[in-house]
Amino acid sequence: MSRESGINFPTLISAKQLSSILGVSQRTLWRMRASGQLPKSLKISNAVRWKAEEVVAWIDSDCPCLEDWEAMTSSVAQ
Repeated sequence: MSRESGINFPTLISAKQLSSILGVSQRTLWRMRASGQLPKSLKISNAVRWKAEEVVAWIDSDCPCLEDWEAMTSSVAQ
C-alpha cells in the first residue's frame, strides 16, 4: 500500500529507539516495561515495538505508571 491511499499507519519504535528517547539503557527499559512503568508495547513476531504517538503523549503527561496511563487514556477515549 502506498502513502497516497490516505491511510495513516502508526509509526512504531523499537526498544533501542525508546531507550535513547528516554535516556536510559536498554536493560533499564526492559526493567521499566516489566514493572509497568511504560505504555503497553506491541509484540510483532519476536519484535517489541511501541506506538510513537502514544509514547509522545505519555512523555507529555509526565510518564505516569501503566495503571495511571491506562486510566487516563481510557477516560479520554470515552
